[in-house]
Amino acid sequence: MTESNNSLDRRDFLKTASAAGVTLSLASSAFAARGAKMSGRVIGANDRINVGVIGVGGRGAYVAGVFHHYGEMNNNACEIVAVCDVYEKRKQAAAKRFNCDGFLDYREVLNRSDVDAVIVATPDHWHAKIALDAMDRGKDVYLEKPMCHTNEEIKQLVNTVKETKRVLQVGSQTTSGDQWWKARKAIADGAIGQMLLSQGSYHRNSTEGEWNWDIDKDAGPDGKGENYIDWKMWLGPAQKRPYDADRFFRFRKYWDYSGGIATDLFYHVVAPLQICWGEAQFPARVCGTGGIYVFKDEREVPDTFMLVADYAAGHSLVLSSSMANSHHIPGLIRGHEGTIVMVENGQFESRAEYITVIPELIPNHEKHERIPLKPDYKFGTEPTKIPVDQTDMMTAHVENFLSCVRSREKPHLDVETGARAQAVINLAVQSYREGRVLFWDEKSWKASTKAVKA
Repeated sequence: MTESNNSLDRRDFLKTASAAGVTLSLASSAFAARGAKMSGRVIGANDRINVGVIGVGGRGAYVAGVFHHYGEMNNNACEIVAVCDVYEKRKQAAAKRFNCDGFLDYREVLNRSDVDAVIVATPDHWHAKIALDAMDRGKDVYLEKPMCHTNEEIKQLVNTVKETKRVLQVGSQTTSGDQWWKARKAIADGAIGQMLLSQGSYHRNSTEGEWNWDIDKDAGPDGKGENYIDWKMWLGPAQKRPYDADRFFRFRKYWDYSGGIATDLFYHVVAPLQICWGEAQFPARVCGTGGIYVFKDEREVPDTFMLVADYAAGHSLVLSSSMANSHHIPGLIRGHEGTIVMVENGQFESRAEYITVIPELIPNHEKHERIPLKPDYKFGTEPTKIPVDQTDMMTAHVENFLSCVRSREKPHLDVETGARAQAVINLAVQSYREGRVLFWDEKSWKASTKAVKA
């Protein structure tokens, strides 16, 4: 997750892509020139939002299906009008499913004037590049988590959203769950007093759970017809390598394309916690630990991973995860005067019926009872359950994005909140790989080996 020497400047991409044999005939467009930004069309309250999907593997196909279903159920609020994937079989299947055009090169989608917004669901190392290009082309972006792969890309995304005034929703649907917003209000109302420690986890124990997805042995850069994969395009900004089916179909096992557990799973925990805190924050000090303890195959990323972070505001974060054990720890936030439990079963992606405020009590020896630490504490002496709306998180997240495309408001997981979640995750991965504690330099948006003064 360090600033990669292989990262592409988005304004030099076409020259690099041409050398790699993936030139597209867009030289006359502003997109090829990369100089000026394009603005998207103004979408009225009753206008249909046309969506392009870039990356239609397992996740991309699922997200596209949610958008498609939402459009069908809501008076054609949105429609999938173009799809793209470097794997011919996936491209053809998605184009047939949504009855739309399909492309191997994502720039074909971005160059269409009828596309208002794009879903970016490629492997992680392409997320930022495509999102940046899309915003430059006047498109709003539903960007799958993690929002990017390097620290440098975090800053690029934040700056480009400001420059282009595009809507960018990071696709961690957990953040549209009602429990985080209820917890945010309870904390603001004094439910826990001074915040001390947040905790969460993401555990699972299955073959698919640790990214060993099926490999199509007939597919590859030499494949004919539907078996063709544009491997050079797929690698993009990553290190150039001969085709490797394991890397293509199981990319989350390799550092070039993913941060493993941290970027795939911890994003679903860190992002909603940022919402609970009331103000998204960059970390001050981060440590990532763990190892490859069980699954000793081709993978580079750990199968068990822990993250510990300290924040300058005066609280800490502890996350645990393993791909070899499925038992979670409760998701909660501890304060000096109370604790909020958001996810009793520990599964941040699951819907909760309620959150629970548990007061911190001290003994009152005169009355032989226990009382809150502060006399004016208004949440009582017993655990208080606060009801939570049961709307499906994924549907709510898509609805929120489409609503913001019309209103131009900030979505639930906007680029600023997403950036702060990404920073702590990136630092944890870098800390693990380098074997040392790291600090975040907020002025330069980079990792540091020494504490940074505020």
